[in-house]
Amino acid sequence: MKTISILIPVYNEEKTLVEVLDMVAQADTQGLTKELVIVDDGSVDKTREIMAGLTPDRYGPDVQLKIYYHEKNQGKGAALRTAQGHATGDIILIQDADLEYDPKEYPELLRPILQNRADVVYGSRLCGGKVTRAFKIWHLLGNKFLSMATNLLYNATLTDMETCYKVFRAEIFKKVVIKSDRFDFEPEITAKVLKQGVRLYELPISYYGRDYSEGKKITWKDGIWAIMALVRFRFSD
Repeated sequence: MKTISILIPVYNEEKTLVEVLDMVAQADTQGLTKELVIVDDGSVDKTREIMAGLTPDRYGPDVQLKIYYHEKNQGKGAALRTAQGHATGDIILIQDADLEYDPKEYPELLRPILQNRADVVYGSRLCGGKVTRAFKIWHLLGNKFLSMATNLLYNATLTDMETCYKVFRAEIFKKVVIKSDRFDFEPEITAKVLKQGVRLYELPISYYGRDYSEGKKITWKDGIWAIMALVRFRFSD
């Protein structure tokens, strides 16, 4: 394995985008050359202007930038569907454009795949051992409920199905036809990789969660869509 594609869906992240990209570019990827596939999902703040100002040589020859735009907002799943079509790396990693997740943890996430112990690795915010901003109780209970539903439907033992940090061997990720446009991408991708019979591992990650006043976008309605997706993709594609 020589390259890693880091997929970064973006929507109205003018305050954090540059800092996240700088952190990703500097992150240790265990010798893998980085390909950053950035998809703006119809931002209406200054995000698109910032992206337009990113030059191909901003991070040097070892970091390739690929930038794409949606004319209107469609959702995280739609942005990742676009990114999937342009990713060429041997490993695929999903990175949000806010500051909730720390790219310094890439080496831990990559190690099980590089050691040929795992096909997919999830970074869990809920299995302990790392710094975590205190959740609102309903967010915590919602995440636990969705993980439990996933485990019951797919005979798994996940603690954090909704985590952003998901890492895949490229051949596993490329097999998935992404149909969900919104945050229901998370249960869809989980359902479809579990149905492939992959070796999926979890490990603890740090989590610096945002409040709604700080730009958090997911709501309880997305939890309803997630439940529907878990059931739907259990019995069909």
